Amino acid sequence: MCRNIRTLHNFEPPATADEVQAAALQYVRKISGSTRPSLANQEAFDQAVADVADATRRLLDHLTTTAPPKDRDVEAAKARARAAVRYG
Repeated sequence: MCRNIRTLHNFEPPATADEVQAAALQYVRKISGSTRPSLANQEAFDQAVADVADATRRLLDHLTTTAPPKDRDVEAAKARARAAVRYG
């Protein structure tokens, strides 16, 4: 599950709201142990995703680095190459 959470810091272009939301959703799914909450827990689940997304956005907005930004296409190509080696 958490394998799908990707590094969002120091990329050009910066992480989108959708990427932050997806990472928050994966995190909440992992810690709750549920990919789909029951109707009784849906509101708490959705609020947790929103809270984590807000905290993630604040963190990304305040992080600084001296490293040059990574190129998304280059990093995606590296990930595909690692997957090809791993899964044949």
